[in-house]
This record gives sequence, structure tokens and C-alpha cells, in this order.
Amino acid sequence: MNHPIDASCHCGAIQMTLLNPPEHVTECNCSICRRYGVLWAYYVPRDVTIRAEPRATDLYAWGEHTLEFHRCRSCGCVTHWSPVDSTKQRMGINARLLDPVILRSLRIRKLDGAVTFQYLR
Repeated sequence: MNHPIDASCHCGAIQMTLLNPPEHVTECNCSICRRYGVLWAYYVPRDVTIRAEPRATDLYAWGEHTLEFHRCRSCGCVTHWSPVDSTKQRMGINARLLDPVILRSLRIRKLDGAVTFQYLR
């Protein structure tokens, strides 16, 4: 049985509904994730509904430009990343936008995205 949960940026301009709560979240130490301070929850795009006005987000892509990081144009919260290649079936949701009660119960996995791309735990 699915238990949809909601998330939003600080100002509410970007609202998301996730089909299910994440099983765990990932803390990555790559150069961008450690600066953003996010915890990522991974989903297939069809399991995420994003409600926002057109152009509500700014995009940022770096390096090989395989991912686009989205942030709210109004409040600046990083909301999610999506692959540039739309055939890729994985996206990251900033789990810090979830209700803290949900976030508190989740296991945090540490990813060495800076060097080995291996989970440390």
C-alpha cells in the first residue's frame, strides 16, 4: 500500500508529492552536495509529482552536465536534481524538505561521492 508524502520549499512555491516515504536517505560528500547540505532521497520520476509555476526553479549543472540541480527562485531552497538525459529513471529529492518527523526515522547512508563513489555505510 502506498503512503504518499508531501514536501515543499520554504516559501511553498514548489510542492512535491512522493508516492512513498524514502526507505533511507543519502549524505554525499561530493563538492556540490556537501555545500548544499542536502540529504538525497532517490526516486523514479513517475513516483514524484512536482507542482510549481513554469520557471519557478533556477537550474544549475556542472562538470559533465549530466544532472540539473533545481532551486526555488523565490526562497532559494534546493528542491531536487534531475538527469539531463530524460531516459534515466532516477532523480534525487532534497529530503530536508520533508516533515522532520519523517526525516528523523530514516537511516542516513554516507556516500563518498568525492573520491570512490562507494557507500561508506
